[in-house]
Order: sequence, then C-alpha cells, then structure tokens
Amino acid sequence: MITNNGFTAAEPSVPMQPQAPHFREAGLGTSVVCIHSSASSSGQWRALMERLADRFRVIAVDLYGSGKTAAWPQDQPMHLDDELALLSSVFRAAGDRFHLIGHSFGGAVALKAALADRDRLLSLVLYEPALFSALIADAPEMAAAREILAVRDDTIRLVDEGNLNASAQRFVDYWGGDGTWAATPESRRPVLAAAMRAVKSEWHAAFYEPTPLSAFAAVTVPTLFLTGTNSKASTLAVARLVTAVLPRVRIEEIEGVGHMAPVTHPDTVNLIIERFLEATQPPLAPRSAAHLKRNVRRPSEEAPIFAQGDLVVF
Repeated sequence: MITNNGFTAAEPSVPMQPQAPHFREAGLGTSVVCIHSSASSSGQWRALMERLADRFRVIAVDLYGSGKTAAWPQDQPMHLDDELALLSSVFRAAGDRFHLIGHSFGGAVALKAALADRDRLLSLVLYEPALFSALIADAPEMAAAREILAVRDDTIRLVDEGNLNASAQRFVDYWGGDGTWAATPESRRPVLAAAMRAVKSEWHAAFYEPTPLSAFAAVTVPTLFLTGTNSKASTLAVARLVTAVLPRVRIEEIEGVGHMAPVTHPDTVNLIIERFLEATQPPLAPRSAAHLKRNVRRPSEEAPIFAQGDLVVF
C-alpha cells in the first residue's frame, strides 16, 4: 500500500551502515544521554548540560539530518530502529548503566531505546514523545489524530514541492501557534527550513513504528513523563496512551507551557529533570574519566540552533 506521504508503509527501509553521529559532551560521572526534538539539534540541551556537568557526564546527540550528523537518504523510509542503530556507539560509550532523556521525536527514539536496552537504564525522562503510531492504532478518527495527520501531510507535500519555507511555517505555527514563524528571526529561518527534509523522514518513523503499545509495559525503569498544559491535543493523546502502560511512571504536568518547553522554558524543565536524576542515581556512583574520542563538542564551544525564548518546532 502506497501512503499519501509517498512511502510504502508495509515495506522496511533498506539496511544501511550507520553513520557516526555527532554529539557534544560535558562533565564526569554517570552518563546522561539526551535526544533532541525534530528540527532541532544537540544544542537544545546546552543549558541542561551546564546544569548537570558537575555531577554527571552528559552526552547530547544529533539525530540523522540534524546538527552535524549526516542526513538520512530521502528516497528511503526511516524507522525508529534506524535512529537506534545510529546511536548504538553512543549508548555503548555511555557505560554499563546510564540515564536517558528524550523530547518529542527524540522522546519516541528514547522510548524505543528503553525497550531495547532497558537492563542498562537507570532512569528514563520523556517530554511528550511523538509516538504517533500509538495514536493512529488506538483512534485514527479522533480529532487529535486527524489534526496531526494534516500537519504531517501538509509539511511533506511542501517539502516534495521544494517549498521548504512554507513547510517550516506550517510546522512551526502548529507547535508554537499562529504567527510563530513570522516572529522567528530571519537568521534562524534557513536552518528551520533546511531541517524539514529530516522532519519528513521522522514523520515516517513516528507514524509507522510497528511495536505495539502494550510492549512498552516491559520498560520497568523509573520513568519521569512530562507534559505541558498548553500542549497540542495530538501529543497529549499520545501521553495518555503511553503513561497508561508504563509500570513505573511518574507524571508531571507543567503549568503554562507547551510542547517546546525544554527549549522555551529550560530552567523550569531542567530543574524537574535534575531532581529526578538525583533521586534515581545510585548512591556513591563511581565517576568515570572515559570520554568519547570523536565528534565531541563542549556545550560552550558552539551556540545552539535555538536560543531560549524562540518558539520553534516539534
């Protein structure tokens, strides 16, 4: 069956040799691996890295087509497992036990990683994972599902037409509200527009993940699940479904913020994450001097793609 986004949903992607992902790291101690949202990069975690680096070794990665990691081939459908293969070297280097954090699409990747590697996780932090396959499997006709399907189809169509700016505007205005693209600084618009090619691949991974929702009941690590009161119906519907199956989940709803709170309100979100990591950290955890040997950037070495206060992206 050929779907209206141009990919064959029933066929797997052609296996690829994973690229080496770019990442940045800071600090020593138990590793904390951070996975960013769509149309973003590892730079979105810079404030969290600076907050934790005196106690943890924080590793923030760039997914396919984001930051300095190579793009996924546009002629092949991408799945969450392809992102996991990309990150496998980072997970190995994180040590025997580590914490895992993911936001939006990065949250979907983190959730799948937690299922695959749950025996190594000390904790899992999710901010509104974009696992839209769960929503479509549960209630494809509900308004929340129709809403996010329309955003997916519109942005992909505009990418295929070569209109990256219009695709980015549709995407950003959905997540940030009408007028967000108009308020985005001109200097940032080309970065967001170029990111829509990667977003096209990520839509496929988010909508066509074959793992049934019930399988995530096996993720028995302590989990912090964060949402915002101003978030979209689509991600809140996914949140209700996922939290219903996670056996050791603590749910926190943050007043007055939306889906992009890790970017727009980092101080609020990062304080909650910090306290959760401290509560789930083993006592007297040994500090490790191991470092990844390539693709390393310290948080102070380069500016993040998005500055605090920018209302951008998924």
